[in-house]
Amino acid sequence: MSILFYLALIIFAVTLILVLKKPKNIGIGYSALIGAGISVLLGISTFSDVIAVWDIVWNATFTFISVIIISLILDEAGFFEFIAYKIALYSKGNGKKLFVLIILLGSAISAIFANDGTALILTPIVYAILYRSNFSKNRILPFIMATGFIADTASIPFIVSNLVNLVTAGYFHITFSRYTEIMIIPDIVSIIASLSVLYIYYHKSIRDNFELDKTIKPEAFIKDRRIFLMAFPMTLILMALYFLSGFIHIPISFVAMPVALLFYIVARFDGKIDANHVIKIAPWQVVLFSLGMYVIVFGVSKNGLDSIYIAILNYFSTLPGPLPIVTSGFFFAVNAAFMNNLPSVMVGDIAISGMAHPGLLMYANIIGNDIGPKFTPIGSLATLLWLYTLERKNSIKISFVYYMKTGLILAVPVLFFTLISLYLTSLII
Repeated sequence: MSILFYLALIIFAVTLILVLKKPKNIGIGYSALIGAGISVLLGISTFSDVIAVWDIVWNATFTFISVIIISLILDEAGFFEFIAYKIALYSKGNGKKLFVLIILLGSAISAIFANDGTALILTPIVYAILYRSNFSKNRILPFIMATGFIADTASIPFIVSNLVNLVTAGYFHITFSRYTEIMIIPDIVSIIASLSVLYIYYHKSIRDNFELDKTIKPEAFIKDRRIFLMAFPMTLILMALYFLSGFIHIPISFVAMPVALLFYIVARFDGKIDANHVIKIAPWQVVLFSLGMYVIVFGVSKNGLDSIYIAILNYFSTLPGPLPIVTSGFFFAVNAAFMNNLPSVMVGDIAISGMAHPGLLMYANIIGNDIGPKFTPIGSLATLLWLYTLERKNSIKISFVYYMKTGLILAVPVLFFTLISLYLTSLII
């Protein structure tokens, strides 16, 4: 390997350390941009690489921001809190029923409004509802862990469900309808497997019965009624336009951005919620982080990492039956767990594009990078933000040791069955 390869690895490692440690509270996006700038200055990456990266990720970036802004506006309007409270009422004081329903709600939110929406928006809402129902912190923990877990494991079905999906779909020019056709079955399997392992693992810790304060009406959570009434029809229209985008050949961001703008304009016009605050708290640092890390990863890959990955993936492809997909999926998952899933998925995409016969490996890459982050707390930025939000807002501290032990026990079987379902899908598609 050349000296540039080792320099690229050092820059990548140092950048990740800065992202995790955040010295002097420097934003994660700025750390990544600094690393990308050094990579360009040293000739590891070039300006043409920067242009190539932007060409790959611009659509994913604008789509991701649009979906998150929509979810944040709906959250500010009280939409998700209303739904969560209605589900709590529907459970009729049955703790185990509530546990299952919250997981299913998290699955739906992750699918339509991205995994970040579930992890960062639904989690505090679930905590507040359970706290008002006199759940102790130990009894709340299973619900919080389940919400954080399902946020990622159910973020498979649509291109917009995860930034990982968006990047890979953009890289390989996969349409919304084609992506959904292949990934809907693995997503259903992932949800069923996630629900099963979460229930088996936590069922003894879940209260059988609880008392919900029924004096509070669900309508009390609605802060902007116009936005609330728009939510369901606009979501259906948005999903329909997503599917149509592939047939009329327009970037998916051209669908998401106007809808986000519409919600913003209505919120500003109504004046019931602070629409400008939503723009301020949107995850801009995540966008900068992804752009910076992609430039760094691009440089690492072209200086030798892609050849290593291609050799590994080619070896896996010689294995019989479902093993090429399963072994590759676990390989991508481990990468995501220790490298972070945003740079990991880009490395995987670059390597897969260099293979002669990749088959459905790009989808195994997505599944590995959607579920693999549950192996460690550093696997995704959403998880790091989720842990920080819990500790800051709700005084719940989840140690890295507890998270890793639980994550490995729960995520390994979910990942395995999801990859097997992808293999079975490949036989009939």
